[in-house]
Amino acid sequence: MEFGRTEEQRLIAETVREFAEAEIRPHVRAWDEQQSFPDELLRKMGALGFMGVMVPEQYGGAGFGARELATVIEELARVDPSVALAVAAHNGLCVGHLLIAANEDQKRRLLPKLATAEWIGAWGLTEPLAGSDAAGTQTRAVWDEGRSRWILNGAKTFNTNGARADVAVLMAMTDPDKGSKGISTFFIERGTPGFRVGRKEDKLGMRASDTVELVLEDCAVPAGNLVGERNQGFVDALKVLDRGRISIGALSVGIAQGALEAALDYSCERHQFKKPIASFEAIRNKLARMSAELRAARLMVTQAATLRQLGMPFKKSASMAKLYASEIGMRAAEEAVQIHGGYGYVKDYPVEKLFRDAKLCTIGEGTSEIQRLVISRLLLASI
Repeated sequence: MEFGRTEEQRLIAETVREFAEAEIRPHVRAWDEQQSFPDELLRKMGALGFMGVMVPEQYGGAGFGARELATVIEELARVDPSVALAVAAHNGLCVGHLLIAANEDQKRRLLPKLATAEWIGAWGLTEPLAGSDAAGTQTRAVWDEGRSRWILNGAKTFNTNGARADVAVLMAMTDPDKGSKGISTFFIERGTPGFRVGRKEDKLGMRASDTVELVLEDCAVPAGNLVGERNQGFVDALKVLDRGRISIGALSVGIAQGALEAALDYSCERHQFKKPIASFEAIRNKLARMSAELRAARLMVTQAATLRQLGMPFKKSASMAKLYASEIGMRAAEEAVQIHGGYGYVKDYPVEKLFRDAKLCTIGEGTSEIQRLVISRLLLASI
């Protein structure tokens, strides 16, 4: 499991694993049933540097890179993918967008609070009529010349951390006639008049991680809340998603690791016909396949993260890693349920939850179908 990690990354993995076992595992089932986990957990992770992994030290962050972030997310997901998703969205989407596009004043104002989890961040691109097709964005931002401010109206759906967010980075149309080339980005703080949390989604999996609608009704924000250049929001969002796909790949690897460990333990403990079921060839074949596919997925995620960390082109590698790892995570969780038999279908064992959680990874931050489209376009463009 440690193959390819530096000594520093191994220490990070050990720290995260110990934290997850002590602070998260005892509560996984309860948090899943409650559809929430305490904000205090995020504060504790902030104190350990988990919430500002890639934030430069000058802004209060840990100053690490993409491989370290992938390590943190994988180790959290091994125990509870819901918590890992919240951390991934905070680090990779909200903070990630600010690192890409925010000006110096915005970084100094926002990043120190986000890096320590004094503030929790959310990010919103998706809308009821704009999922994979961002050009369908209906949220509008109109410039109020008289008061030098933007007026935003619309709604964003499927916002991870939205209910607990202190600040959200959201996309809105500033020039609707230009389609996706007319989208800009804004940050909006909790308590801003006209900005509120809407419907909370009742989900299949990742239930402890809140997913909500964020509503904007004549929400006025200062000119200084524009993140990046006007009409460059979608361009920046695509960069964020490219990076975020590595995080979802790492989350999927964590799910596969957790599923494999649970399946190994159960198959050695469960006896049928007076011997452990791990002695049967059918079970051994499943375990072998899970292990091999997990290794391949981890290596793909590591490669994509390494390319990003080295400043090399990584878009295709990130899409491949996200596509493969997410589908392997789903398959590993399903096989773990099968190995558990009837017990895999009940909540007393962790694989039932891993199975439900895994599905989101094939959908969020670009569906498997979108990943295949991205990969094929890049392949054809290279001819």
